Amino acid sequence: MLRRVACAISGGVDSAVSALLMKQKGYDVVGVFMKNWDLLNEHGNCTLDKDRDDAIDVCGKLGIPFHEVSFVKEYWNDVFVPMLGEYENGQTPNPDVMCNRHIKFDALVNYAVNTLGVDSVATGHYARISGGNDLSKWNPHEERKLLKASDTWKDQTLFLSRIQQAGLRRAIFPIGGLQKTKVKDIARGTGLERIANKKESVGICFIEQKKFHSFIEQYIEPKNGQFICVETGKVIGEHKGTHYWTVGQCAKIGGYNVKYFIVHIDPESQNITVAAGTHHPALFSTSLSTELPHWISQPPCDFTSQSDSTSFKCQFRFQHIHPIIDCQVHHHGNRLDVDLNFPLRALTSGQYAVFYNDLECLGSAKILHPGPSLYDMDHREPVNIPKAFS
Repeated sequence: MLRRVACAISGGVDSAVSALLMKQKGYDVVGVFMKNWDLLNEHGNCTLDKDRDDAIDVCGKLGIPFHEVSFVKEYWNDVFVPMLGEYENGQTPNPDVMCNRHIKFDALVNYAVNTLGVDSVATGHYARISGGNDLSKWNPHEERKLLKASDTWKDQTLFLSRIQQAGLRRAIFPIGGLQKTKVKDIARGTGLERIANKKESVGICFIEQKKFHSFIEQYIEPKNGQFICVETGKVIGEHKGTHYWTVGQCAKIGGYNVKYFIVHIDPESQNITVAAGTHHPALFSTSLSTELPHWISQPPCDFTSQSDSTSFKCQFRFQHIHPIIDCQVHHHGNRLDVDLNFPLRALTSGQYAVFYNDLECLGSAKILHPGPSLYDMDHREPVNIPKAFS
């Protein structure tokens, strides 16, 4: 039986090549463009209109039907409003993680299966799945594991670390076994040169990074606060609200010949603690605590035991650009305590601690707070960052 596949077409090269590869394998392919945001920018334009035009162009060149679906309400309720709440609470959210969980691999999958009558949904993520992409062997009831991509630099399992089995069992990642350079070569060789050369989006898709402050103040009122030096305890500057800032960011305080970086955010007092120098020991920790985790497949150990503490070893990552490192995880009641094998910079409340076992992405847990910094532990010298993390 010919399998029907919906490909999420974003207007970028990764989703375009994913659709192309599925069509070349002989599947009945339809393209779906998601509209998750409908507000205008300062020029009176919807920032997603250009992507929509590119998605239509891709579907035309590939000879597949184009469908558009609006998840504006779902995105607002499940991603955007919680994101604002986290900013107000002094956290730094990762909306891409929640978009994948609630929109792409829940709302989109349900729409594609129930309305378009497809068997699976293909996306342009750099990730792989146990069982592969051969739909002739596909079983919608078989548990699947999320695996890292072949291209370790582009691997996107961090952003998929909250995906649920119902979504993963319907998912296909056609380019997960390819390098990014190969994906662009495929596009250029099949009439998609313009899409291949298109600039990749970075950060929250509908916010220009350089205009984040002006965007966020449309939803959260400015609140005056102070920058406090971690070493002296003195006020060295002022700001308009903790929601503009994140741990590890340069504070941009004028009048000093050194750069100060955010160490800690207190949304109640609106005070932000800063330290001089990007390698200051106050920015580094060797441990962190998280909420209870979401496991994609089976938990790595028995969390139902009567033991007060359950521990296991695995690997850890909390930023997409950082390598995966070894860690030990301790389960205590309603939280996890994570010990890292060496210090990491700017462990940030609201971000996700993502856990791995070699190739497999086990799942993730939201970071509550980092453990004591190296400065708290009387380390006073600047920290040497391994080249892989710089």
